[in-house]
Amino acid sequence: MNDILWTTTITRIGEDAKDMVDAGVLILFGEPVPPALADVSVVHTPPAAPAREIRVGDVWEVAGREYPVEEVGEKATENLRELGHVVLYLNTVDQKLLPGAVHVRGEAAVPAVGQTIRLRSA
Repeated sequence: MNDILWTTTITRIGEDAKDMVDAGVLILFGEPVPPALADVSVVHTPPAAPAREIRVGDVWEVAGREYPVEEVGEKATENLRELGHVVLYLNTVDQKLLPGAVHVRGEAAVPAVGQTIRLRSA
């Protein structure tokens, strides 16, 4: 099916976001981003709400890479809808899943300003 559920464009990258991605954590936050999270976040245009709940098997597309969803926190879709905020844990199955986070698998890559982030159905 591969329907696009959500899409946005990156407007800036916090100066510590690369270190976070290297550690397996990608923090997405829509404008306006709280100052306390700006340095660690990949900031994007405020998007529309996702077409439906995030589900296991959906795929995030970031920086030209695909990240299949393996687990979804109970607040992840709500946070994405209201704040444009979600935390993607990359290949960290031993990491306790926080309510606003999603476990995905794939090779970590830091996106660039102007790139598109998508969430699509499997």
